[in-house]
Amino acid sequence: MSETLTLAKGLNAGLRRAMEDDPKVLVMGEDVGRLGGVFRVTDGLQKDFGEERVIDTPLAESGIVGTAIGLALRGYRPVVEIQFDGFVFPAADQIITQLAKMHLRSLGAVTLPVVIRIPCGGGIGAVEHHSESPEAYFTHTAGLRVVACSNPADAYTMIQQAVASPDPVIFFEPKRRYWDKAPVDVEAPREAFPPLHEARVVRAGEDVTLLAYGPAVKTCLEAAEADDRSIEVIDLRSLNPLDIGAVTASVERTGRCVVVHEAPVFTGFGAELAARITERCFYRLEAPVLRVGGFATPYPPSRLEDHYLPDLDRVLDAVDRTFAW
Repeated sequence: MSETLTLAKGLNAGLRRAMEDDPKVLVMGEDVGRLGGVFRVTDGLQKDFGEERVIDTPLAESGIVGTAIGLALRGYRPVVEIQFDGFVFPAADQIITQLAKMHLRSLGAVTLPVVIRIPCGGGIGAVEHHSESPEAYFTHTAGLRVVACSNPADAYTMIQQAVASPDPVIFFEPKRRYWDKAPVDVEAPREAFPPLHEARVVRAGEDVTLLAYGPAVKTCLEAAEADDRSIEVIDLRSLNPLDIGAVTASVERTGRCVVVHEAPVFTGFGAELAARITERCFYRLEAPVLRVGGFATPYPPSRLEDHYLPDLDRVLDAVDRTFAW
């Protein structure tokens, strides 16, 4: 049965289903309980599952993640919410030096099924620390799975798959898409879900490939619909591991590629994509792989963020430049 849900409600429904299926699943974070989170993603969960499974924590991200690691070692499956993307950095030590490494350090004897939910990106009129795109820090960290949903259906399925993963998962949620609506099949069996780490062609095309994830997927779709050329849009969904097969199959067919993300272009995740595509598709490329993203500055005040974030015009300008070679 399909229901029309916002992305935030899709996450809520997915978390609810995961908690119903496994009593070891816990939700914890700042204001996730009584308030339901600042974006209301966990609304109603504490009322239905109790304060022992939906836990309001102190404002201490390092302590939150450290506690989640301890709970995972005791057999629980904690789902941690970092209230805003820029607040994850106080927990970086726990994530990078403990969470990501313990499985290998124990020679496979220990698993840490911890999900760290991070509302990411700009577009909501917020300031620095509330509009960051820190994905490159975590894709660079071996031992972490890193995924990003872009629509309500994926939000619903991917959060459940992340909770079920035996490995730690960094789960990016595009905060300016929280209120986007789409049909979601809330009764689909788990085996019908698309694989967590599989990219998806969300718009087929023949002339150029746009690669995006999270909040940039909708931007790319709008650009493709506004242009007369046949533009293919791929939602990566998973950044680590990366579905490079789906990426190269598209680029080898179109011969042109533009990567779009909100994070700064300099050493951003798009650089890794461009390098891999160049290595694998060199003789099929008609133009260099181009990147569209944020600028190498701290996130600007809200009145300037429309100039900072990639928009339809900047994406189409890059598409134009690929045809100028």
